[in-house]
Amino acid sequence: MFLNQFLLLSVALFAIGVYGVLARRNGVMVLMSIELILNAVNINLVSFAAFTENLAGEVFALFVIAVAAAEVGVGLAMIMLLYRNRRNIDLTELDLMKG
Repeated sequence: MFLNQFLLLSVALFAIGVYGVLARRNGVMVLMSIELILNAVNINLVSFAAFTENLAGEVFALFVIAVAAAEVGVGLAMIMLLYRNRRNIDLTELDLMKG
């Protein structure tokens, strides 16, 4: 397989993720879209690491996976707090929680 095929897959995933972040109001869907963006970055890092035969891209991909896991934990905790207070997970009502 060629490098450009992986890059096109990454661009498609990134575009779907950006659309999901900008168009969705549901908190879980926004988190899933952010995960798509991070997976697109991982595909780029690993494909360029394989293309240049350098291990640094794969190491950075592991760091991105760790950041994604932390993001899911914090994001789901925030969404659960929003649901507990408002009984829905619509992110447009998030500004109503100001103290």
